[in-house]
Amino acid sequence: MAITPMPYRPMTPLSRRSLMTLTAFGLTGLVSGRAALAQFAKPAMVKDDYAVEKLDGVKFSRSAEITNKWLPMRPRTRYTYEGTTVEDDGKVVPHKIVLHFTDLVKVIGGIPNLVSYDHDYKDKELVEIELAFYAQDDDGNVWRFGEYPEEYEDGKFVKAPAWIHGYEGAHAGIMMKASPKLDTPSYSQGYGPAVDWTDRATTYQMGLDVKVPYGEYKDVMVVRETARSEVDAYQLKYYAAGIGNIKVGWMGSGEKSKENLELVSVDQLNPKEMADVRVKALALEKSAYKRSKKVYAPTSPSKVMTAART
Repeated sequence: MAITPMPYRPMTPLSRRSLMTLTAFGLTGLVSGRAALAQFAKPAMVKDDYAVEKLDGVKFSRSAEITNKWLPMRPRTRYTYEGTTVEDDGKVVPHKIVLHFTDLVKVIGGIPNLVSYDHDYKDKELVEIELAFYAQDDDGNVWRFGEYPEEYEDGKFVKAPAWIHGYEGAHAGIMMKASPKLDTPSYSQGYGPAVDWTDRATTYQMGLDVKVPYGEYKDVMVVRETARSEVDAYQLKYYAAGIGNIKVGWMGSGEKSKENLELVSVDQLNPKEMADVRVKALALEKSAYKRSKKVYAPTSPSKVMTAART
C-alpha cells in the first residue's frame, strides 16, 4: 500500500506498504474542481530529498479510478493473504491480512483518493486495522496520500501513528510506477517524518513465474522495499498484471520479521457485505477524528462514490 515501529511491528508488509489489486472501476461525480481546491492542504517544505516525490505539475483528472497494470484497484473487492511472520522472541506465528477496497472516496490535498479498509491478524489476534488512501495520476502512477492505522495488543488500543499528505510535514509518495523498469532509481512511497514513515521502493526483478494458492502467474514483477531506519532489511512484493500484489517475501540479514504472505482469495462483495464494510470503515474514521487531532481531524470526511452506491 509498508508499512512500522519496533519492537511491536504489526501490519508491516501489506497495510503499511500496501497490497493492491484487480481492474478499474468507472467513477463519476466525485467532487467538483472548486470543492477539491477548497480542501487543499499544502505540505510543509521537506528538506530531506531522500523521501520526497514532487507533486508540482502532476495532474489527477480521474484520481480515484485506479487502472495501473500492476496495481489496479476495484471498489467492493476483498483480498485475503495468509502466511507467517517471526515475533521478537523468534517464534514463527500465523499471519493473515484482509484488504477491502471500499466504495469510499476521501479528498486529500484537493485530490480524491480511493479508501482501503484493512485488517492485520497475527496468531489469530487482530493487531491492526487501517484506512489508507490512494490516487492515480494522469500518467498512470499510483500514489499513496497517507494512512490512519490503529494498533492493538491483547485487544487493547496501543497507538495510531497516522500520516497524511499536507500535515506535520507529510508528503504523498508513489506506490507503483506507471511503467516500472529495472535499473532505475528508487522512489519514495510516502514521507511521514512525525511517525518515521520513510519507505522507498525499486523495481527488483521481472519476468518470473510464481504460484500462490489463488493461482499461477507468469511475467511477475518484484518490487523491493525498505526504509531509512532499516539496514540490510527488505520486503519483496510480487505483482501480477491485472491482479496486483500476489505474494510478499523478504531478504537481508537485518530483516527481523521475515514475513511470508500469499494471496489465497479474491472476493467481490455483495451489496450487504459492502454496506457492512462501509459502516465499519466510517466507524474507524470516526475514531480517527477523535484520536488524531493534528493529522486526521482537519481532513474532510470520506464520501460514498456516486457510481458505486449499493
